[in-house]
Amino acid sequence: MILSVKTRKRTELVDITSNINQLIQKSGTAEGRCMIYVPHTTAAVTINESADPSVKSDILMVLNQIIPWEANYRHLEGNSPAHIKSTLVGSSELIAIENGRLILGTWQGIFFCEFDGPRTRKVDVRIVAEHFV
Repeated sequence: MILSVKTRKRTELVDITSNINQLIQKSGTAEGRCMIYVPHTTAAVTINESADPSVKSDILMVLNQIIPWEANYRHLEGNSPAHIKSTLVGSSELIAIENGRLILGTWQGIFFCEFDGPRTRKVDVRIVAEHFV
């Protein structure tokens, strides 16, 4: 299944947890695994705290400090920082499903990480049901 994510800023973390849970509900899967893959070289996916919005801001602040937009990058498109951030954060997550929902910690959420926006992006979601014998 493909989830479409529309971003509004150059760098942004978008909570997609409820979208993923809706896809799981729609699939009818009670137990299994959910693989989330971002097929973009300037975006990523991560799991982190979703209760306090300042965590998203802090993550982006530090990533932007560590990997500034202005430097002696050689990539001609001008988006090398986005490629580097994507590599550091990662392009996939694998999460267990139990009772038709993702097994996440109390404060955890799944975030699509935009590093070269704004854009409309794709997130590939694969739900694999466990079949008990």
